[in-house]
Amino acid sequence: MSVLIPGMNINHERLPFQPLSESESLLSRWQNKRNENIIELHNKAPVWNDDTQSYVLNFHGRVTHASVKNFQIVHDNDPEYIVMQFGRVAEDLFTLDFSYPLCALQAFAVALSSFDSKLACE
Repeated sequence: MSVLIPGMNINHERLPFQPLSESESLLSRWQNKRNENIIELHNKAPVWNDDTQSYVLNFHGRVTHASVKNFQIVHDNDPEYIVMQFGRVAEDLFTLDFSYPLCALQAFAVALSSFDSKLACE
């Protein structure tokens, strides 16, 4: 999963982003390698656990149920800094943790979008 958000200025304030056409959208700019003022984040790759014979991520106790919907988002420059994590804690209950540079609305949108491609996976 890749997450694209508008960049920040040197004062850590969000840069305004108001595309006037499809060719100016974040996705179009990213696809055309015009990445200035775009922050690109990715899901953290899980590591193999010999004990459980499965791939795992360390959610530090915040996620308690295995699920294909569980994920962590990181920046390539610092893959140990978890920008966002989302995961199942009960049958119909999930937890969402996020930090800079995401705001609550962006994190919630990313979490919601994760349901779209995984509806029939469990």
